[in-house]
Amino acid sequence: MDASKLGLVVTMAALVGCSAEERPEQTSSTTPVTLTQSPTTVDPQTETPPETTTGAIDDDDDDNDDETGDKLDVGAGTGMNSGGDEMTGCTKVDLIFVVDGSGSMADEQSNLLSAFPGFIDTMRTQLADADGYNVGVIRTDGNDISCVPGRSGVLVTRNFAAGSSMATCTPYASGMRYMTEQDDLTYKFACAARVGIGGDGDEQPAASLMAALSAPNTDIGECNEGFLRDDALLVIVIITDEEDDHETEDEACGNEPGSGSPGEPQDWFDAVVAAKGGVEQNIVVLSLIGPSVDPCPALDKCNGGITGAEPSVRLANFTWLFSHGHVGPVCGDYDPFFAETVADIETACDEFVPPG
Repeated sequence: MDASKLGLVVTMAALVGCSAEERPEQTSSTTPVTLTQSPTTVDPQTETPPETTTGAIDDDDDDNDDETGDKLDVGAGTGMNSGGDEMTGCTKVDLIFVVDGSGSMADEQSNLLSAFPGFIDTMRTQLADADGYNVGVIRTDGNDISCVPGRSGVLVTRNFAAGSSMATCTPYASGMRYMTEQDDLTYKFACAARVGIGGDGDEQPAASLMAALSAPNTDIGECNEGFLRDDALLVIVIITDEEDDHETEDEACGNEPGSGSPGEPQDWFDAVVAAKGGVEQNIVVLSLIGPSVDPCPALDKCNGGITGAEPSVRLANFTWLFSHGHVGPVCGDYDPFFAETVADIETACDEFVPPG
């Protein structure tokens, strides 16, 4: 969020544990969000999924509120796709990072840059049969002038905002607007992903993601041409310290309320799945978001705070709609989260359903 934007102070009850394998008990302070499916409790501070991945956060005093279950096992161990043909696993990976560029994100961008080399190296080691990587970065707003000024979801090729790399990151080896395994990924990614802290305080990561994966950006000759491949596993990484929501006047602390991304988490899910030909299991979503009491205190938005994180219930709901969806804390070291989630990326690669 831009340091000048104000918002509502969100006080979270103390929770236990933030790792990708532990789920603390749901607290009554969690903001309820209702989707079109039957309500299911989802806690954005945890990495253990609810009973179903198509549910919503619910604060009803229902006997089932605290029940949790294992993640849905889509096709595990069958070695077959939905049509009964033998699966060979993924040989390509499209990896897109959605990076918040608002005023409170300097530390989080540094954490991402520190963790990325180990993450990509581990992926390339674990996914032994995958030898074609597309890597792209997008912002959470339309603050880019290198392709179509003001258009959301365009892949970053240069940065110019305060606190950014202040550099042109291209040319990439692909000759396009995305990196590949042929680039010096540590150097090129650091250039692209340090998008700075001068972005719009009305963060819209979901809208940016949907725009990145659809026309006109994906059309021939357009900003993201060639990035999204039908025959590649899609890995989405979201990094933001604020919710993607439709602010009320109270939440805006007297400022103009932010609109957030249009639609609801189910709409976002549907759009992303449609971009992958309707095959949900060919997508992995890793969301580094708030809240977490330790190491993420509540973000003091009304007083221009730049540390901590705002509860991101809607983004958590979006993430948990995916069979391969994972939520971790946006504050602190990202290495443990990435190390734990690579195993599920490998599973998704093994279970990849070829197009057609």
